[in-house]
Amino acid sequence: MKESSDERRDFLKLTGTVGLGLLSAGVTQSCTATKPYSSLHHIQQQALQPHSPTFNMSGYGAPKIDTVRIGYIGLGNRGSGALNRIVYLENVEVKALCDIRPEKAQAAQKQLEGTPHHPTVYTGSENEWKKLCERDDLDLIYICTPWNLHAPMALYAMEQGKHVAVEIPAATTLEDCWKLVETSERTRKHCMMLENCCYDFFELLTLNMARQGFFGEVVHVEGAYIHDIYDSFFDKSKRYDLWRLKENQRNGNLYPTHGLGPVCQILNINRGDKMEYLVSMASNDFMLAQRAHALASTDADFKQFANASFRGNMNTTTIRTQKGKTIMVQHDVSSPRPYSRIHLVSGTKATALKYPLPGKISTGHDWVSEEEYKKLEEKYQPEIIKRIGELAKKVGGHGGMDFLMDWRLIDCLRNGLPLDQDVYDAASWSAIAPLSEWSVANRSASIDVPDFTGGAWKTNAPVDISMNKGGNTKIKERSL
Repeated sequence: MKESSDERRDFLKLTGTVGLGLLSAGVTQSCTATKPYSSLHHIQQQALQPHSPTFNMSGYGAPKIDTVRIGYIGLGNRGSGALNRIVYLENVEVKALCDIRPEKAQAAQKQLEGTPHHPTVYTGSENEWKKLCERDDLDLIYICTPWNLHAPMALYAMEQGKHVAVEIPAATTLEDCWKLVETSERTRKHCMMLENCCYDFFELLTLNMARQGFFGEVVHVEGAYIHDIYDSFFDKSKRYDLWRLKENQRNGNLYPTHGLGPVCQILNINRGDKMEYLVSMASNDFMLAQRAHALASTDADFKQFANASFRGNMNTTTIRTQKGKTIMVQHDVSSPRPYSRIHLVSGTKATALKYPLPGKISTGHDWVSEEEYKKLEEKYQPEIIKRIGELAKKVGGHGGMDFLMDWRLIDCLRNGLPLDQDVYDAASWSAIAPLSEWSVANRSASIDVPDFTGGAWKTNAPVDISMNKGGNTKIKERSL
């Protein structure tokens, strides 16, 4: 029987009050259903009251840690890169390394030869990471594993009394997003998603410009992850257990945070405004299934994909905030397109756009001249770039933004400062993926974005990039 418009409105109201796990269960059900809103009755029966925070992690500075003792889980591309960067920082000690693949663990251990770090290695078994988390001589667990392991590992680490830095996305289901929030609040342990694009140079510049009122009232922002990594989905040497191809059987905006994170900080999402609801639309898949099905006939590792369906080439998700601002986020990782995160900031007085490179600023119909841009850059350059921007470029990691992210994380932990990205950011930015899946499966219907702050967004302070405190974590010269 077709649902009435009143039933649909009731459903949309209820999605904004869903607690732990229930909306996630609805997403899972509706994504496999053939009838829109099939999860309505299920959610009506099981909906919980809105989240009531037990402790507000936004603006919270945990007790100072003079020397941050770190354990790394996942030593592939991202994990090994993090090790390359951390050796440049003083007041850190790499105490433990873990990867299920012995060759990766041994290679990571070899990376640290000739440094003061002499970590214990955990490898060869799928539960070795738990032993690492259970050590009593670690302060921070740094997680660089496949997506489906991010939330379980972060949750376990916080339960063991450790702060967590976890690669993106922090979770792939709404249930796990809620669990991260509730666990971080209860344990008072930080859970930072490692969204490195928030530390890219142009993104930080525009954040400071927004803070100083250069754009006027920011009305609309855009972000994206448009990146041709099509071939890597099928590369067994790069994708352990073909995990990313498996993830792409979900049809939504699966990797939103690179574009979303920086513009959310500009809009003060969770700190003065919040995402209210979204609509998501996807094209068909014109590439992944065709190749996966062909490989399944000749390669046993691909037989699991013989009859699989995959997300559409392009997903476009639009979000409206409580204060009436709009956000557009796109995702396409299979089409042959130049790399772009878009990063558009549109205000009542000015506009900024990055991609195509270099970044541009406008206060009217045309972009400002290169000379005027340099003057603006000099005037609005944030303190973190002034202090260590050039050193970060030399260390590397996506042009230096990865190093800026790591340095800032360690400096905040050492000085007892709030993190630039807290657990509410990790949850709300990551939640866009499962919410977009639901919208795509239901003919682009709108769906509410949960308020993970429990209303605290109204009074939470914006991200502080003034560097008035801290900033005393030193960088080793090494071979810079």
